[in-house]
This record gives sequence, structure tokens and C-alpha cells, in this order.
Amino acid sequence: MSRGQSIDTDNTALLHDPDRETELLVGIAQRVLERAKAGGADEAEVSLGSSLGREATVRLAEIETLEEARDRSVQVTVYIRQCTGSASTGDLRPQAIDETVERALAIARNTQPDRAAGLADAASMATEFPDLDLWHPEDIALDDLVARALDIEQAGRDADSRIANSEGASVTTEANLAVYANSHGFVGRMRGTAYSQSCVLIARDENGMQRDYDFDMQRRFADLASAESTGREAARRTVRRLGAKRIRTGRMPVLFAPEVARGLIGHLVGAVSGGNLYRRSSFLLDAAGERVLPDWASLVERPHLPRGARSAAFDADGMATRESPLVDSGVLSRYVLSSYSARRLGLAPTANAGGVHNLELSGATHSFEELLAAMGEGLVVTELMGQGVNLVTGDYSRGAAGFRVEDGRLGAPVEEITIAGNLREMYLGLVAAGTDVDVRHNIRTGSLLVGEMTVAGQEE
Repeated sequence: MSRGQSIDTDNTALLHDPDRETELLVGIAQRVLERAKAGGADEAEVSLGSSLGREATVRLAEIETLEEARDRSVQVTVYIRQCTGSASTGDLRPQAIDETVERALAIARNTQPDRAAGLADAASMATEFPDLDLWHPEDIALDDLVARALDIEQAGRDADSRIANSEGASVTTEANLAVYANSHGFVGRMRGTAYSQSCVLIARDENGMQRDYDFDMQRRFADLASAESTGREAARRTVRRLGAKRIRTGRMPVLFAPEVARGLIGHLVGAVSGGNLYRRSSFLLDAAGERVLPDWASLVERPHLPRGARSAAFDADGMATRESPLVDSGVLSRYVLSSYSARRLGLAPTANAGGVHNLELSGATHSFEELLAAMGEGLVVTELMGQGVNLVTGDYSRGAAGFRVEDGRLGAPVEEITIAGNLREMYLGLVAAGTDVDVRHNIRTGSLLVGEMTVAGQEE
């Protein structure tokens, strides 16, 4: 990009001509790397993003918010004799780009060396870039988003006479382009779209009020659930919580519904991630090769899933991603490492700079109803509150709400309870997993049945 080159300010250019927008970012990346080398950097990398987002939110049939956000960003990192300097800007003018590089260089010249600093090995850079079916742009007007949000909310409010109020319905669209380049000569391009909708409702009866919601998100707008189904499901989920009470205190089986089960797996991922390992702040230190789940369970990373929530050909270091087990038949196969954390630990990186890509739990063989029947008596958790998770010790204590399980069937709603255990014991104590897999997120799992936990509620 020359000094006289103008920056396109058309918000919809990203949607209608993504190749042009991407090549603009590539040109800026090349300028950054050239300036960094000329300024004395041994190595350099740059991440650039360009995005367009729109959101409409309504409440009680009135518009609450309308938003259109057009963002561009540049993050520069340079390395001088293993000293690191980083700087960022949202201004894509040549002068601003050059000043950002100079700031990064100045920081690197005034910091201490870090033996783990630097780019990932050149040989590990991605060389194949399959079409992952992530890009489905639609130029949807805000008026159309408003109309859909109104339909969602109205469907929910009309679904049951006990729906007394609404916290609103919203519809969002996002389109994102990204470029990562480094001084190895690697240039990686990514693009993706995301569409979502949600509805939050309040129900009332003689026992009081309850709140719940439903949502959907997809890569293609046409794949979203219908407006009516999202509204009606939000109403169903809200109404079924009416009359919630506390449960007796005791030890019992606990079934985590898919919307909270992914968080349970997320704690395992956090415990085997590089940052927690090299800081020695994980209950799974040195656990590679050990059993962490029952032998029927595996966790496999699938970064090339078409339309996956976190599908990518390369990670944030430019390393090629590949399908790989994290847990194989219950045994921890590896850790979750970037090139930096791998160097800190003296291990090989796993192409996980930026996190895991579409982690799937396999081994699920039971429907939700079959899991209830297997429990007999116990608790289904559909909502968790609080931050009571200690990754150093594995101690787990969260506020919860959900439903009692009686005679193998879903029973009365419960609230104001606490569930507690230790994550290591909870993982090894998993009895079964459900086939009701939620595929809308990066961690893809169905319901998870823990054999026994402490449930604190109402004393007898």
C-alpha cells in the first residue's frame, strides 16, 4: 500500500468484495513486516482484522437498540534478541501503521529477553487452506433484523398466558475477515460469517416469577431456527421453571444439560492449557498419559469441520491445524499448547495458539430420557451461577438451578442450590454422555451424567 492509498470507508465493501478488502489487509501486513525488519527486528508478526456487525434488540414490541459496527484492527509484534514488543491500532492510514511498528520496536528495545519468545518454527506453518464453508455473507438491513426480533418476541409472549414480561429479543449478524502474516513469509487468510438470535422472557404464577431464554447461532442466516420456534422455546423453558423450590441436601447423581456440560469440559481444557501448566496453576500438572475420563470417553479436536464454530486451517501462530485427540479412551494424550507455552514447558506445540478448534466428546450412547432413567433419583442442572471453580486444586462449587429427577423422570423445578465436588473426581466419575449434542459452540457435547455430587439445598 503506497502512502497515497486511500482507505475504503464503505461499510458494506467487506460483504460485497471481500477479496479486495482482504488484499488491502495483506498489503498492510507486508508494509508492517518490511518496516519491522528495517527497524531492526529479528522476527515479526502481524494480525489484522476487518469486521462488520449489526444488531437489533426489541423489548415489549419497541426498539431498544440498533447498532452497526465497522471495525478494523492491526496488532504488531516484533522480536529483537528474544525481547518482545507489541502495539496495536485501529487506524489503517500508512502513517499510523508506521507509528505502530515504531512503538512495538521501542517496547522491544526496552524489555528483558524471554527465552520462549519468537515465532513458531517455519516448518510448522500451514501450507494447505481447505474451504471450510464459513463464509455466507448477507447484507441484511437493520429494519429486517428489527422485524425478525419483533416476531421472535411476539411468538414467545403469545405462547403461554403465564408469560408476563420480556427482557427482549435480539438478532445479530457478523462478517469477519482476518489476515495473519509473519517474517517466515507466511500469509494466512480467514473469513467467516455468524448469525444469531435470542429471546429472554419472564413468567409469573401464584408462586412468583421465573426467567429463561432460548437462542440460536449459525454460519448461514438461512440455517437459523425460525423466529417462531425461538420465541416459543424461550416461553416453554421459562414456564417450566415456575414453582421452583429448593432441594434437600445430600449426595446424588447430577446430570449436566448440554448448555452447562460444555463448561464442564471447558474446565478440563483450561487445566491442560499451556499458560496454567507453566505457571503450575493446574490440578492436571504432569497428567499427560494419565486417565482423566472414563475409558468410554474421548475428546477429539476437529479443526476442519465445515461451518464449525472454530474451524480454521491455522492457529494464531500460523501453525497448521489437524485433527487430533486430546483425550483418547479416557487417557490425556497431550496438552493444549501455543509455540510460546510449548517452549516454556520444553514440549512440542500443538497448534492451539488461541485455543482449541471444535472439541468433540465421543462415546455418547444414551438419549436424555435414557440418562434420566439410569439416574432414578437425582438432579438435572440447566443453569449455573458464580465462579466457584479452582483450577489449582480442582475444587468445584457452583450455584445451580434445574429439575429434580424422580423415578427416572424429569420432576419439579429447583433453584437456590449449590452443587460441589472435585473436578478430577467428577471427570473420572462420569457415568454416561447424552446424544443430545449442542453443535452451536466450540466445545461440542451432549448431557453429562456425574455419578455423585454434593447438593446443598434445604436441610430436612
